[in-house]
Amino acid sequence: MAAPIVTGLMAYGMSGRIFHAPFISTNPGFKLKAIVERSQKKAADIYPDIISYNNIDELLNDDEIELVIVNTPSNLHFEHAMMAMKAGKHVLLEKPAAATSAQVKELFDTARKLNKHLMVYQNRRYDSGFLSTKEVIESGRLGNLIEVTFRMDRYKTAIGVKSFKETKGVPAGGLVYDLGAHLIDNTIALFGKPISFHKTTGIYREGSEVPDYFHYHLIYPNQLNVYLTSGLQIAGDTPGFWINGTLGSFIKNRTDVQEAQLDRGMMPTDPAYGIEPAGNEGQLITAGVDNQKSTEAVPSQKGDYNEIFNAVYHTIRDNALFPVTEEHIAWQLELLEA
Repeated sequence: MAAPIVTGLMAYGMSGRIFHAPFISTNPGFKLKAIVERSQKKAADIYPDIISYNNIDELLNDDEIELVIVNTPSNLHFEHAMMAMKAGKHVLLEKPAAATSAQVKELFDTARKLNKHLMVYQNRRYDSGFLSTKEVIESGRLGNLIEVTFRMDRYKTAIGVKSFKETKGVPAGGLVYDLGAHLIDNTIALFGKPISFHKTTGIYREGSEVPDYFHYHLIYPNQLNVYLTSGLQIAGDTPGFWINGTLGSFIKNRTDVQEAQLDRGMMPTDPAYGIEPAGNEGQLITAGVDNQKSTEAVPSQKGDYNEIFNAVYHTIRDNALFPVTEEHIAWQLELLEA
């Protein structure tokens, strides 16, 4: 293996603590050198050799750092990714990549001009539920697909404390850009760009300035309908994945355990990491002779966000194509900003 990629994090909030630092610190392809901590200095409690910079400029002026993870608030993603690339760094950029398609084009154009890799972090491609659903679809056991439904629901009546997500007029804020980016990316990863789509949003929480509900209906070739829904006032336990085809159906709850495990301090190197407990299997219902239905439990695949970082390593060191392509992000932003 070539030398580890020296990496810095722009922030050590929830995303830095859960979704990035545990992987960069344990994956042999990386060296976690520095984190920006503007106020409270907490990273050294877990990573004693870390450098804690006070601001982004200090991080970007560190000549040893090759890769910067832009995990600042979403309205700052475009600005901070541009700053990092102009400072000579490769960038792993959290979703949403930007607020508009024009900004996404400018980001990727800049990456090409400066000969830097810009990679967008879409971790939900590596959730256990999505991986299990993908496997069932690609197996052909459902026949020709009729409809695909993906959901990510919450029940949160209070307005969130992260103002960049909750304030009207702040770029890339609201539920559509937050959870919609995940659902749209899952769909694009499986089916590509839709022929057409219809988008509905609503506001249901008292005092909310931004949509807290959305629904997309995407139309694909061969009469495939894809429905993407998310709401912050959904109390029921709705399946995260529901696929209907001419030969059967597949239903799976959204029960990926990685975020909860990482939040409790489990490292990705733990043998139990990413493995859903028994009882969360997907249900495959198929129709046989005389329309007799049979139900089969489909074990959940192991979720593993480390696959993103493996892809980042091979993109930077081997110039491999990153699985979340520029086209994917451009298509995603067309739907998000509509």
